[in-house]
Amino acid sequence: MKLAETAPAGGGWQNIHGLVYREGTGIVSNPKNSHPPELDALPTPARHLIRLGRYRALGLPVSMTTSRGCPYHCIFCAGRRMGGNGVRYRSPVAVVDELEALTGLGFHQINIADDLFTANPVHCLAVCREIVRRGLTPSWTAFARVDTVTREILKEMKSAGCHTVSFGAESANPEILKTVGKGITRSQVCRAVQACVDSGITPQVSFILGLPGETPETMRQTIDFGKELKSSGALHGFHLLAPFPGTDVRKRARDYGIRILHNNWRDYHANRAVAETRAVSQATLDEFIIRWEQKFDEYLGNIREGMATGDASAEEAWQLTRLEHTVTIYELMMARIIENHGVWRNGKGPISSEDALAGLAERIGPGSKIATDQLVNTLSFAYQSGNLRYRVDADVIRWEWVEYL
Repeated sequence: MKLAETAPAGGGWQNIHGLVYREGTGIVSNPKNSHPPELDALPTPARHLIRLGRYRALGLPVSMTTSRGCPYHCIFCAGRRMGGNGVRYRSPVAVVDELEALTGLGFHQINIADDLFTANPVHCLAVCREIVRRGLTPSWTAFARVDTVTREILKEMKSAGCHTVSFGAESANPEILKTVGKGITRSQVCRAVQACVDSGITPQVSFILGLPGETPETMRQTIDFGKELKSSGALHGFHLLAPFPGTDVRKRARDYGIRILHNNWRDYHANRAVAETRAVSQATLDEFIIRWEQKFDEYLGNIREGMATGDASAEEAWQLTRLEHTVTIYELMMARIIENHGVWRNGKGPISSEDALAGLAERIGPGSKIATDQLVNTLSFAYQSGNLRYRVDADVIRWEWVEYL
């Protein structure tokens, strides 16, 4: 906020706590604020100033936070550098005020993006009970640790609309878990997964391959553990270690036996190796992740075949259909196809939405790589879901994305 207030004047950066900026050929790092503001004193994000409708059209969730900071000390996590090593909370009333406002924007899901929503059971339960008290029915997800959830907490989260909880299990190997400062055990992971399943919440468990001490054997342990959790009802996935700036694993990479391959930050998305251990190479890590991605493609292919034979469930069919809509809408947005082809003279008087959609598809089709059926279906879906609209000015039809909500 201080930066936003100071920017119009074009100076005074030295008075803004926590700001890092260039001055001449050097970099200035201002002292941190020893007394960060109360979260309730901060305004809610000015979402009306961004093109939030495009995210909704893509089927993406909208995010919010109820707290900042994390009390744990995982060596690979950059969250503490941004949010602090203590946890500050917003009041449950303020949290639910924002959540209620977001619920009215038409997003299919709200992500509570706290580092650890269940850090304080009292706060977590207070938020859930306020949601229920207001009679709201949001659909939301949250992050938790396996040692911070109980059946009581999970059942109240479920009653308040939570449908998925994401856990970072990181590894199945006890020594690696100890080295990275995770402070959990395999048995705790299993108990948390079962508690979620019993409460009607989908547990989603993520692992990081390539952590300090990783070997082919420990990788196999983790992969097998993921399969075990899947059989218990959990979703699971794998990422690769990305030693972000400010993390202990980056500062002490050599001590941890980690070799950082490069500093191309665009590649630090945790889906390709940017580091390797003494026993597991970049090629080995990448090879596994590529195979994992191929398995997902095969899964989608099986759904597509099931849709053709009538064997796919309604949930599976919608999962694939929604993904195809997302890919098509993304292509339309990135190439500005609606902007370039969505305006034409009608000259036929009043026009129905069906004819307007048909006209739009006809104008896009010739120069597009999108299959005609997919294009027509996606345009119709975007229009019916309120993310694409048209208006008629005199005899001119104008299509546009709904951008500001």
